[in-house]
Amino acid sequence: AMPPCQNSILMEPSNVVSSPVPPPASHSRLAGGRRILLLAVIYGGIAAVSFQLAYDIRFDFIVPDNFQEERLRLVGWAVALKLLALIVTRQLGSMIAYFSIPDLLRMIWGMVGASIVLFLPRLAGLNEFTPPRGVLLIDFMLCFGGLCLGRIAMRLYRERLNPTRNGPRVAQQRIAIVGAGDAGASLAREFINSPSLGFRPVVFLDDDPQKHGKLVHGVLVAGRAEAVFASPDSPQIVKAVIAMPTANAKRIRELVQLFTRLGIKVETLPSMEQLASGRVSVTRIRPVEVQDLLGREAVDLDSASIRKQIEGRVVLVTGAGGSIGSEMCRQIAALNPKRLLMLEQAEGALFLIEQELNELGLGSIAVPLVADILDQARLWYIFSRYKPEVVFHAAAHKHVFLMERQPAEAIRNNVLGTRLLARVAVAHSVDAFVFISTDKAINPTSVMGATKRLAEIQLMAIAAAERHQLLDVGLSDGRYQLSGQQGVAAGGSAAPLPRWTVRRETPTKFMAVRFGNVLGSSGSVVPIFKRQIANGGPVTVTHPDVTRYFMTIPEAVGLVLQSFVLGKGGEIFVLDMGQPVKIVDLARQMIELSGFKPDEDIEIKFTGLKPGEKLYEQLQHHTEEYEATEHPRVVRFTTNAIFSESGVRELEGRLHELEPNELKKILKQLVPEYTPFLD
Repeated sequence: AMPPCQNSILMEPSNVVSSPVPPPASHSRLAGGRRILLLAVIYGGIAAVSFQLAYDIRFDFIVPDNFQEERLRLVGWAVALKLLALIVTRQLGSMIAYFSIPDLLRMIWGMVGASIVLFLPRLAGLNEFTPPRGVLLIDFMLCFGGLCLGRIAMRLYRERLNPTRNGPRVAQQRIAIVGAGDAGASLAREFINSPSLGFRPVVFLDDDPQKHGKLVHGVLVAGRAEAVFASPDSPQIVKAVIAMPTANAKRIRELVQLFTRLGIKVETLPSMEQLASGRVSVTRIRPVEVQDLLGREAVDLDSASIRKQIEGRVVLVTGAGGSIGSEMCRQIAALNPKRLLMLEQAEGALFLIEQELNELGLGSIAVPLVADILDQARLWYIFSRYKPEVVFHAAAHKHVFLMERQPAEAIRNNVLGTRLLARVAVAHSVDAFVFISTDKAINPTSVMGATKRLAEIQLMAIAAAERHQLLDVGLSDGRYQLSGQQGVAAGGSAAPLPRWTVRRETPTKFMAVRFGNVLGSSGSVVPIFKRQIANGGPVTVTHPDVTRYFMTIPEAVGLVLQSFVLGKGGEIFVLDMGQPVKIVDLARQMIELSGFKPDEDIEIKFTGLKPGEKLYEQLQHHTEEYEATEHPRVVRFTTNAIFSESGVRELEGRLHELEPNELKKILKQLVPEYTPFLD
């Protein structure tokens, strides 16, 4: 039996909470009809008053008796015509509180049309059915002005005076808007119209002297930021919003430094891409991020060609849960592939990107696959079952210091995993294989860079063999093997004959794409610095002169897709990474963005270079030949490096027998330009 207390709770009506029931459709239609009727009465009243007042103005408020009779006789006809014109121009059913330029134009045409119809009887000689021409002109201006004034009053009430619409009054933060252009004006209008947002623009700051002294939505454009705040009577503000989506990084750095020195919080608008796409509104201001200060120009991609290569095809992305792999999934999914295969070993990361694509409505094409690129049987099943046509290989061990202490795992994943994946791709007639490499592969000093370089050389050897129809791929002694004339020519011995061979008229196109550090990726300095600043410091930098190339994740992935379109097979593409950035300068900028002063509030501490770490990265190996491409931000390299298949097989067989130093020495034999760090 149920306890009495529980029973009483269930039965007591006051404790039952029901969701609100929406009004029936008939009720909504009735409310809409009443609203239209009310608008018709209001508009008709304005039209009638305007028509009567037009006669008074025309005759200087002394209307002759015959015209008094005429206006009483014609007023109904004039009101009916104007209401009909408003119905035709869809102004009678429009939202009265939303009045914009399109509404204004429709109202003009409606009133012009009504005036023309009222004038037509005069052309036919029926003067008794039409008012004087002066009355018609005055009536047009009065009626049009009255209708507009009514609409503007309703909009003003809704946006400024209606307490139910704006919500409870909140304390207004006095802010300055930097940039008196379209973006800044839109931002000011939204803040003024919505007091509940809690911001009150008190001044505009702009570099254009022609705007100085002007008003934008009633807010003064005071001048250039440096000049305004150098004055003793500078405005008292708590926040500055940079509303210049196209401003260069140098100017943003100057503004951030100025406001930080003054103790004023700095925020900025979303990017132009986000604003144009409608994903965010102009009011979604955000803190200035470090990528805003690095001076990266927008990437101009050949979107049509990229879509043509992806649309309707089955695409596989390995490492789909990582920072690069997940962004690749986002961009590829938006290009309408037939199917997107997302291969990832870490199920938690895979779950997140799958959920994100589901929320974007792209779940029908995304196939999450938990798999390890070293699992031969699993890879064979995936390629046989789903038949991918394009492979983007982003799975890798990439943390430099971590891999330096366990080189066997770096070799196993970055070299042997790539080899296995490439051979399975060839065996299943994949059209293109794109390998994600790194600038650390050039004259490497780390195990991670050396394994990436060895993977590049290995893929270029496979690509050469594919082009010359020299590659046999099969399953022999439990593993895939590269054999035939190519293996011997590269310094290796011929492998055992496979059970089957692959001969195709169109070989798989293998290509590699190198780029530098990506902002915000796992293991990059940016999230590390953010955590250290949040903890009060110190911010640790290895060396005062260490520099790195940086790109944003979407930019890097976009250029990878562009390289895929440009590739013919056997190339290494290098992305234009701009100018290298000193890590210590990056640390200082991040400290300033957080509202602190470097070396005063937050200490910068130098810890020394870690094993395998360089002072600076390079973009080209001395054995590589440079060639421009059709895209200004992508260059092509071809390599003449020698690949030893027998050396890789020997290394594979002794991975877990040798000490790290011994593995590094063998790795140097396979990658001669590698300078290992030996304990």
